[in-house]
Amino acid sequence: MSATTTGTEAARAAINNSQVPKHEQLRMIILRLAKEELGPGARLPSERTLMDSYGVSRITVRAAIGRLVNEGHLVRVPAKGTFVADSPVQSTLHLASFTQEMEAMGHVPSTVVLVAESAAAPDDTAEALSLPRGSDAIHLRRLRLADGRPVSVDDAWYNPEHAAGLLDIDLTGSVYKALAAQFGHQIDRARQSVRSEGAPADVGALLGTGTGAPVLAFDRVSYSGALAIEHSRSWYRSDRYSLNMEVRL
Repeated sequence: MSATTTGTEAARAAINNSQVPKHEQLRMIILRLAKEELGPGARLPSERTLMDSYGVSRITVRAAIGRLVNEGHLVRVPAKGTFVADSPVQSTLHLASFTQEMEAMGHVPSTVVLVAESAAAPDDTAEALSLPRGSDAIHLRRLRLADGRPVSVDDAWYNPEHAAGLLDIDLTGSVYKALAAQFGHQIDRARQSVRSEGAPADVGALLGTGTGAPVLAFDRVSYSGALAIEHSRSWYRSDRYSLNMEVRL
């Protein structure tokens, strides 16, 4: 009997002889497989392979995988399969640029600048930045990565009165640092909302999730004192980024 066959029989025995529901036993087996053998980004064996390997029904396999997807351990990609999720960046809810936040957590941040221009600001942005409707503002759209993996797409507008010359600097680093060091505007507070939504087509393509995949959508207005400096929208991969916060009475 081969080592592979022995391992399969052991797995079947563990499932068949336990009082724990089969889908829960299979969930633990798949979780160990994902964490100890496959690793982030690896494709999970097919449903048929799991059925044959562990002697369970398709319903049991789907229940086990469904739990792991809901828990964030696995990610389903339509027409491609089920993959091991990346360990998410664990962020606390505080005021920092992406670059500063990633560096503080020990990740290596990098940025791809997609758009850097002066253009007519959307009406809600003009209102947020206290600009006349139809005014030009500085527009940056950037893909942000941690350790070489896409984490977010940031689409930000800046009040040109307070950030003149922003387009002339290196935009792959921390804009917040540049605003403080070169333009005299330290970002010291922000108003921000966070919601879950399906990734727009362009965002899904950049993040590698596909259209409609769940993302965390941020809408933020950042201030230096009383001055509204930045209005940004950001979309974060929900399997690579999570928010932690402490709530007190």
